[in-house]
Amino acid sequence: MKNVLVVSYSQSGQLAGIVAALTRPLREAGVGIHHEVLLPVPDFPFPWPFFAFFDVFPESVRLDPRPNQPLSLAPEAAFDLVILAWPVWFLSPAQPIVAFLQSAEARRLLAGKPVVSVVACRNMWLVAFDALKALVADAGGRLVDHVAFTDQAPALATFLTTPRWMFTGRRDRFLGLPPAGVDARQTEGAARFGIALAEALAHDEEKRDQPMLRGLCAVKVSPHLALSERAGRRAFRVWSGFVRCCGRPGQWRRVPALMLFLVYLVVMILTVVPLNLVLQRLAAPLLARRLAALVRHYEQPSGADDARMTAHE
Repeated sequence: MKNVLVVSYSQSGQLAGIVAALTRPLREAGVGIHHEVLLPVPDFPFPWPFFAFFDVFPESVRLDPRPNQPLSLAPEAAFDLVILAWPVWFLSPAQPIVAFLQSAEARRLLAGKPVVSVVACRNMWLVAFDALKALVADAGGRLVDHVAFTDQAPALATFLTTPRWMFTGRRDRFLGLPPAGVDARQTEGAARFGIALAEALAHDEEKRDQPMLRGLCAVKVSPHLALSERAGRRAFRVWSGFVRCCGRPGQWRRVPALMLFLVYLVVMILTVVPLNLVLQRLAAPLLARRLAALVRHYEQPSGADDARMTAHE
């Protein structure tokens, strides 16, 4: 029997639902599943208090997380495959996943093992995935597949629905806007990846250094968002350094710096991001080669094609 380690962190429950749908076919196929839900010390609240939400920004960007509680695994536990399920915080992997990947436990568990990445977020996961790949490689793992679940509502709608969900815990329809987050159809569709992984494990495909989830429409890349994300990441590095100079997490002397960052963020979202997207579309012929290269880069390793969808639905 093959054994799979699932390591996840889900504040709202959205990612937990995706993980449940993905692992169900594995369990039904007789694959052993050990699921570790990461528990930060202290835990992060949900819904988020306003200041607490922005107070995690600097350390998230700098990959300087608060620690997690120890895992429940036996010291000798070993697995054939590791699935990492993670959300995105401020264009970076969420702190609990970073803390795990930086730990001695991760280096032991991931050393030489194939790793499948599963992300759920509003829509911007690209530069966070670059950071995750580096963390997995540093821990000794082999990232063989990546699956991305995103909010399919119009971007302008998500600028309202996502903050409402984060600060109130409510993700239902309001003001005629669609519910926030990954929809139920996408969540249930995660089962196709579990079916494919069960088949791959049955044929020892995890031992090969190649993707197991190709042909299942694992990712959908917006190249225009990639350029915006990279610009945002550079700005976030500057702002995170500035805020950290003003105090440690939880200290009130950080508040003025965080409020300045919030003003910058709102102005950027309302003006710079739309203008940047318009300019990119106007300059599309000049940027075509670069944008195509970005798509190829971020579609790896699992790809956007759907050649195997019918067989795994």
